[in-house]
Parts: sequence; C-alpha cells; structure tokens
Amino acid sequence: MKPPRPVAPAAVTQTSPQDLVLSGAWTVRGIGELGRQMAALRLANTTQAGADATGIEAMDTAGAHMLQKLLLGLRAQSVQVRLQGLRPEFAKLQETVAQHLAEPARPAQATAPPPQTALETLGRTAQAALEQAVAQLAFVGESAHAFCIGVAHPARLRWRPVLYNIRTAGVDALPIVGLLAFLLGIVVAYQSAEQLRRYGANIFVADLVGVSMLREFAPLITAIIIAGRSGSAYAAQIGTMAVTEEIDALRTIGIAPLELLVLPKVMALVVALPLLTVYADICGVMGGMVMARAQLDVTFAEFLDRFVKAVSTTSYLVGIGKAPVFAAIVATVGCFQGFRTHGGADSVGRQTTHSVVQSIFLVIVADALFSIAFSALDL
Repeated sequence: MKPPRPVAPAAVTQTSPQDLVLSGAWTVRGIGELGRQMAALRLANTTQAGADATGIEAMDTAGAHMLQKLLLGLRAQSVQVRLQGLRPEFAKLQETVAQHLAEPARPAQATAPPPQTALETLGRTAQAALEQAVAQLAFVGESAHAFCIGVAHPARLRWRPVLYNIRTAGVDALPIVGLLAFLLGIVVAYQSAEQLRRYGANIFVADLVGVSMLREFAPLITAIIIAGRSGSAYAAQIGTMAVTEEIDALRTIGIAPLELLVLPKVMALVVALPLLTVYADICGVMGGMVMARAQLDVTFAEFLDRFVKAVSTTSYLVGIGKAPVFAAIVATVGCFQGFRTHGGADSVGRQTTHSVVQSIFLVIVADALFSIAFSALDL
C-alpha cells in the first residue's frame, strides 16, 4: 500500500500585478506562513484582480477564515477579486465563514445624556416613590386576601412557622427590649428629676414615667427594635430566596409564597409585639422607679401608690392598641422589600436597609396619626 502523498502547506503567489495563485492545504496545520505571504502582496494601481484557487487541495474553517481575510483585505484597498477554481465543498465552507465575518454596521456615535436638572431629579424620585407605594399597597391587598383564604380554610394556615416566628421575634427579643426599655425609663426619670425637685413635686415623677412609657415610649421603642431586628431578617431571608430562585421553585411546585413566607411572619409579629410592649412597660416603669429612688428619694411603695392613681386604664390600652398596627407595618414592609430583591447579594443588603428605614419611618408616622386621632377623640 502506497503511503499518502504529503500535501504542501498553504501558499499565495502573485504571478502578475493582477493575478494570484492559491495552492496547498489551507488547514490549521498548513497556514503557518500564509499571514506573512499575504502581507507581502502588492496589487497597486489596479482595481481588478484574479485569484486561481484550483491548487487548493484541502481546507478547514481556519483556512476559509484566512481566505476570507485575504479577500476583505484586498477589498479594503479597492481591489475587486474574482475567485476561480475553488472546489464546491470549499466554496460552501468559505461562504459560511464569510457570513460570520461580515463587517457590522458602525453604530451611531453615542452622545452623553444631558445632566438632569434638580426639578427632573425631584420628579423622577417622586415617580419612583409613587410606584413603590402602589406596589406596596398591592402587596398588602394580596396578603390580606391570602389571610382571608386562610381564615376560611384554617387547614391551609401553617401553624408551625407561626410558632417558630413567635419564638424568634418575641422570646429571643426579650433581653434587648427589656434592657432598652429599662434604660429609657431611667432617662425619662433622670431628665425630669431636676425640674420636679425645684417645685417640690418629686412624687409626680410617677406620672411622667407612667404615662410617657405606657402610652408612647414603650410601644414605639419596641416597634423600632423589632424593625431593626426582625424586619431586616425577614427582608434578608426572602431576598436571599429570591436571588437563589427558591421562590420561583415554590411557585413551580404549587406552594403560594405568601402563605408560606408572609402570613406566618405577620401573624407571629401581631401576637408577639403587644406582649413585648407589656414587657417593655414593666421594664420602663422599673427603670423610672430606680432613678426616682436614687435622685428624688421616692420609695418604691410611694412610686407605685402614685402610679396606680396617675395612670389610667385608657393610657395603658392606647399603648397596647398601637402594637398590632406597628407589627403589621414592620412585617409587611420587611416581606415586601424582600420580594423586591433581584440581582445578587448587593441587592439583598440594599433591600434590607430599605426595609429598616421604611419600617421605622412608617411606624413613627403611624404613631403621630394615632396621637392626632386620640387627641380628637379625647382619649
């Protein structure tokens, strides 16, 4: 059996100022010297040229790429080349490569957008805030609808996640809530001690501490702590699930994300926050008692005796009544911002920050509205 005849490497030869001869194996192994030969071609002072490709014995995509590069280079010099003698299978391969190497149209030169004016920036910010408010209102409506369905079909409610969230948002928050409420009671009593001592009204420290803690400070400081502690955790948890596409997976297998992720958190916080508020009331009053004993020589018995007379049941119930509303705000805002997460980990952190800021803002606004309403109702 005769060994296969060796194939010469690819070559391009200029036989005259207007004629080229292509030969050899135009393959990845045979085009080593082809680039140097193409650079040495000189077809000056001519607009027509012929290329004889009869001598091309083999061709692959690398060789077709070099052939198309040769033709494009000559066209760039305003030389029209007539390619002749190329085998049909090589011609088809060369046409396929030519389609991928077609010169793309130059895009129009991009111009920098004009800088936004202060009015335009304000308008865009207001539009974004309005869109987010509408989206959040829709989210509240969807959550309320899911809750109504759960009430109509109690078997659909997930009680184990509710109990778990009561523990994490309520029981685990007792130390920090109690400490801050105790310190707040100390601060209120300390700041009023000097003024009360001047007028000999030391005993009225019980009025100041009792009414301020039970009616305003305890529910407000508890809601702010829970917004920074649990609301941010809700946003981070749901945001991470959104980034990792776990929420899409829940929808795929037929589990409603609102029933699994939102309702247990809202229900748990509505239960836990009023209880934490009662605990904060006790700790805040204890802090006031300690400071009254130290600064105003008001004994614990005297303080409690005046406290019972000064603080009405209405003031106590007003503070407790605010807590469920604050809980609903913190839970829904945290979950809403979590569902708005998209992209990567940076979006999780950004939406978590938004949830804390927005929750605290809305809690303070709600507290101000409560104050106006209770004042109008003479409560």
